[in-house]
Amino acid sequence: MDSGRPIYRQSASRLTVAAHLFGILAFILMLVWLLHYRGGIEYHSDNPDRVFNVHPFLMLCGFIFLVGQAMMAYKTVLSQRVVRKSVHMLLHLIAIVVGVIGICAAFKYHDMIHAEDVYSLHSWIGLTTFCLFCLQWVLGFFAFMFPRAAPDTRARMLPWHVFGGRALLYMAICAALTGLMEKATFLNLKHHRESRLINFIGLFVLLYGIFVDLTVGLARYV
Repeated sequence: MDSGRPIYRQSASRLTVAAHLFGILAFILMLVWLLHYRGGIEYHSDNPDRVFNVHPFLMLCGFIFLVGQAMMAYKTVLSQRVVRKSVHMLLHLIAIVVGVIGICAAFKYHDMIHAEDVYSLHSWIGLTTFCLFCLQWVLGFFAFMFPRAAPDTRARMLPWHVFGGRALLYMAICAALTGLMEKATFLNLKHHRESRLINFIGLFVLLYGIFVDLTVGLARYV
């Protein structure tokens, strides 16, 4: 088994590079969409569209990109375990803070246009993911960081913690894709450059999540 570890390490490293590439592409295309086609990003604007644009931008940054970075940082970075755990926890905490602001932007936008809240599949998946993510973080902090559970309890919790993190990443991706589809439908975009741009954003978000998951899966053999 030891002789195969360099192969897994090399594969995990290449997958990490691919994950970063797709994540950065999704981030760049999101900025192009919001700044060029949707008028900009501003939480305190009097323009409801600019307020809304804060939502997809921060949710992509927090609950897609930062969460993926936190998962890969713990599994692939060569460092002391306590350092990897601290970075993992901190990045997830930043994702929660960013996510709160992003969700508040969506509710503020609905208030500005007098629209109903939490009525779509996107909002159901998104809020469920956020609540479960917060629960996952709290349980993980107390079990693995401070004050730490007993060793046998941590050993039993660890597989569920890992599985829960990977599942929540895919739930966040589902929320992102349904949100992009919902926005494209509201804008009535058909055979338009903007619609194709939104499609590419969704595609790169999905590929980012897949390669993050593959990286984490392979890293267990390193």
